[in-house]
Amino acid sequence: MAVHKLSLDEFDEIDYNLIAIHTSLEDYRLAYFINQKLPINLAKSADEVHINIKEGETKFSRFYFYDEENTVAWNLVQNINEVVQQNNNQVQDLFSNTNEGISTKVYLLPEFKKADYFLKIDNTDNSIDVNKIKTILNTIENITTVYTVETKQIKSKNNLIF
Repeated sequence: MAVHKLSLDEFDEIDYNLIAIHTSLEDYRLAYFINQKLPINLAKSADEVHINIKEGETKFSRFYFYDEENTVAWNLVQNINEVVQQNNNQVQDLFSNTNEGISTKVYLLPEFKKADYFLKIDNTDNSIDVNKIKTILNTIENITTVYTVETKQIKSKNNLIF
């Protein structure tokens, strides 16, 4: 009888590139400009990225495009969002009808707090030139910085599973 052996190293392979983007643009405007510069068509995805933390649950907006010709998935995901915790005041005064909330910033990848968005390119082989993509993204007017994130530096890799 033949013995079949599975190696867990096969499941740890990273088959995506991650590009960090620093910009003041809103997510939909950034997706629009990226669509103009690159041969892709990012569209708002109904499947947002959900993250649970001790302060509560938050959702990160996501734009998605699947290139069937090259079998490559493109995801533009925001990195910064806020969780608002409601403060229940039981004091009767002039402002008792107001709802106070404490806002906390939450990051998709806390190791990269300065990055506003990430462009995740899944199932990449040598057909996509990441340096060329970075150069093209740098031509967008309101983008400050674009750089490749080394996947070995990411501690919260599970947040990138979507």
